[in-house]
Amino acid sequence: MPQPKYKRVLLKLSGETFLGKREYGIDPEFCEWLAREIIKAHKTDAQIAVVVGGGNIFRGTSAQENGLERTIGDYIGMLATIMNSLALQAALEKENQETRVLSAIQIPDVCEPYIRRRAIRHMEKGRVVIFAGGTGNPYFTTDTAAALRALETECQIILKATKVDGVYNKDPRKYKDAKKLGSLTFTQAIADKEIEIMDNSALSLCMDHKIPILVFDLAKEDNIARAILGEKLGTLIF
Repeated sequence: MPQPKYKRVLLKLSGETFLGKREYGIDPEFCEWLAREIIKAHKTDAQIAVVVGGGNIFRGTSAQENGLERTIGDYIGMLATIMNSLALQAALEKENQETRVLSAIQIPDVCEPYIRRRAIRHMEKGRVVIFAGGTGNPYFTTDTAAALRALETECQIILKATKVDGVYNKDPRKYKDAKKLGSLTFTQAIADKEIEIMDNSALSLCMDHKIPILVFDLAKEDNIARAILGEKLGTLIF
């Protein structure tokens, strides 16, 4: 197998991907498929960390619109990310892949606390590391958590897995004339309000510290491995 272009990567998954064929919650069949895709990517000899969202279970910003205090809503959302992380860990371990969940919110009975050096050591030992609980603080999205963890653990790139095959100049699900962009700068991504890839906090953090983001289609088999190997796919933000 060819050598990976990126030796250490952070894979960002939205909570909605865990829905699979369901309207709510976690689809076990999807988790099993995702676990196999991550394991194939891991076999490239790259070190892999994962950050997952919690929108399939609870979304703090939506709760605020319905009268729930934003801080409380965000904490509930962080707990939802832990549930998704544990489900992914179980699926990976079912396939005999060593995995560790490290949470920004301490729940010692079910996962380890997030400690930077421990996370790096786990990856060096060949374990897939899942960062749960967001940043551990309200008012920050899991996109920002992904940027922060990628920076802290010295990842070379963020792989943003989505339902579309890259970044478009406008929503391809609404506009038939939407055009896919092969690449764009962080400045363009932040300035263009039609492009909703990550929140501006996450984009600014990546821009300041020169961590590129590759946006690609998760649904196609082997795409995670292809991204790590440096094959041309999706949209690169740099």
